[in-house]
Amino acid sequence: MVIEQDVELSDGRTLRAYDSGGGTEASGAGGGPTVVWHHGSPQTGVPLEPLLTAAAARGIRLVSYGRPSYGGSSPLPGRNVASAAADVERVADALGVGSFATMGASGGGPHALACAALLPDRVTGVVCLAGLAPYTRDFDWYEGMVAPGGLRSAADGREARELYAATDEFDPASFTSADFAALAGAWSSLGDDAVKAGQAGPDGLIDDDVAFATAWGFDLAEVAAPVLLVQGGHDRVVPPSHATSLLAGLPQAELWVRPDDGHVSVLDTCPSAMDWLLARR
Repeated sequence: MVIEQDVELSDGRTLRAYDSGGGTEASGAGGGPTVVWHHGSPQTGVPLEPLLTAAAARGIRLVSYGRPSYGGSSPLPGRNVASAAADVERVADALGVGSFATMGASGGGPHALACAALLPDRVTGVVCLAGLAPYTRDFDWYEGMVAPGGLRSAADGREARELYAATDEFDPASFTSADFAALAGAWSSLGDDAVKAGQAGPDGLIDDDVAFATAWGFDLAEVAAPVLLVQGGHDRVVPPSHATSLLAGLPQAELWVRPDDGHVSVLDTCPSAMDWLLARR
C-alpha cells in the first residue's frame, strides 16, 4: 500500500510525497534499502505501477514526491535543479529515511543528480534514465530533439516559456513505435499520469524547463556517488548526445545504451537498474 503524505517545509510550502514502505523498519537507516524516484516532466509524482512492482520484488522502499507546482506540491518561484536536494532532504527526514539511492527519468534525471551532488552523505547511488545534460555550447544541445521549442524558449526566461506554453502542443513524432507500444502496455500508467499533470496546468513543466535550460546550481563533478546512465539509441526527446555529455562530466558513471529504445521504452530497464543500485549499497 502506498501512503500519501503532505510534508510541510520551513518556508511554508508543502510537498506531496508517496511512500511504499511501512515506518522506519525499511527506511534505509538500518533497515531495507530506499530509493527516491524523481518523476519526468510533466508528471504528478504518484509512483507508477511498474516501479512499485519492481521495487516490491526487491524489498525496496520506494519514495516519490511531486516537484513544486506538480501534483499538489506548492510552487517554488525561481527554482533551479539544485533546489530539489533540499526538498528531498526534508521529505526523507519526514519519512524517517536515512541513506537512500535516487532514480530519475527524463526531467527527473537532473534532479536525481542534484541530490547526489548536494547530499553526498546520504545518497548511495544514482540512476538517470533518458536524462538531460546541463546546458552547454560544447555541442548542439538541441540537436536530435523533435520538439525543442519549449526548452529553447525557456533559455530566454520564464516569461518566454510561459508565452510558448499558451500554444504548445505535443508532437507525436517525439515518440517512436517502441514508445507508443510501452505506453499502450506496461507503462500506460505513465501516460495517464502525464495527462493528469498537464490538465492541472503548465506551471510545473514551465519551471522544469527553465531550470534545465539555465544554470543548474551545482557541477556534475560534485557527484561522488556511482551513477548509472541509461539511454535509448532512438530517443527523440532527449538525444543520446546528452548521455555522452553526462558520462564525460561525472566522476563515477557508466552508460547502458539501449539501441532500439526511445524515450519511454527505455524505462523497461528500471528493474535491472534497481539491481544495479542494490549492488552498490
